[in-house]
Amino acid sequence: MTERVKRCRQHRPWAVLSFVVAVLIAWGSLTPGSGMPSQLPWDKASHFIGYFVLAGLVGLAGVRLRWALATAVLYGIAIEFAQLPVPGRLGGDWADILANALGAACAVLILAAIRRR
Repeated sequence: MTERVKRCRQHRPWAVLSFVVAVLIAWGSLTPGSGMPSQLPWDKASHFIGYFVLAGLVGLAGVRLRWALATAVLYGIAIEFAQLPVPGRLGGDWADILANALGAACAVLILAAIRRR
């Protein structure tokens, strides 16, 4: 078995988990507002954590860290604007986009520090 095949098999579970997390983020983000609590006191923290996990898993899936960050940030922006037509949701919130980007950046910075060791 070649080294490349071994690496692909090593990264596959992380790639599957990345996909699952991306689907969960989309589901939670695109649920109409009537299906959500009116006030979420941890809203920005949940954005931060969700995209921290997403970027971290994408990085663990073998994607270069700069691309893991770009993927998570662009996905967060896309989800925010996909919320615009969803009833009861306020899409395009720059504070949410910032929380998403900060979470993704923190995950990538931690992975970069671990890889340097």
